[in-house]
Amino acid sequence: MKKTIIAISRAYGAHGTVIGGKLAADLGIPMFDRKIIDLASEKSGLSPDYIGKLEENITGSFLFNLAASSYNSYNVHGFHHTYDMPMSYTAFSAQANVIQEIAKKGSAVIIGRCSDYLLRDDPDCVKVFLFAELRDRLEQCKAEYNLDDRGAEQQLRKLDRSRQNYYKNFTGENWGQAQGHDLSVNVTKVGPDGAVAIIMEYLKAAGRL
Repeated sequence: MKKTIIAISRAYGAHGTVIGGKLAADLGIPMFDRKIIDLASEKSGLSPDYIGKLEENITGSFLFNLAASSYNSYNVHGFHHTYDMPMSYTAFSAQANVIQEIAKKGSAVIIGRCSDYLLRDDPDCVKVFLFAELRDRLEQCKAEYNLDDRGAEQQLRKLDRSRQNYYKNFTGENWGQAQGHDLSVNVTKVGPDGAVAIIMEYLKAAGRL
């Protein structure tokens, strides 16, 4: 297998972590999900809890405007701390550096955290987007949060909005756009195992296996 970084972006309810784990096991490579938070915490000195909740706490567009101006002044593959950065951007910068370090070391599966954008120019990166149909997403939301139909709809809108805001603020792009990914899979249609099989077939067709 050639060195390959599989950056998985996923909608809530699309079983991204399960699929990433199965894919990593089949390929014999590490998967990075929550581990990125721990490594970013070590780099930044910020608590894992704060970094882990960063996505749900980004609500406006002001942060991206600041981040973009700072980002454009640095190398595209590096984020650097300055004393006037908001703490949120410091947390994201630490995560970005962790993801880029992972990508340099060897093959890996990376779940979320704008990894598709951060590694967009890496020729070894395959960018995958996983999504699911509304009924399945609502059922998972009801079960996970112990909600009724109305509550699940509200929670799902909140989750989607948080993910969209987070991505927009730190990349300037719209989350989930097809042109930003090599492969998109409807997990409702094929299930987690089917999604893994499709990704594996893509890797073979792309000459990575």
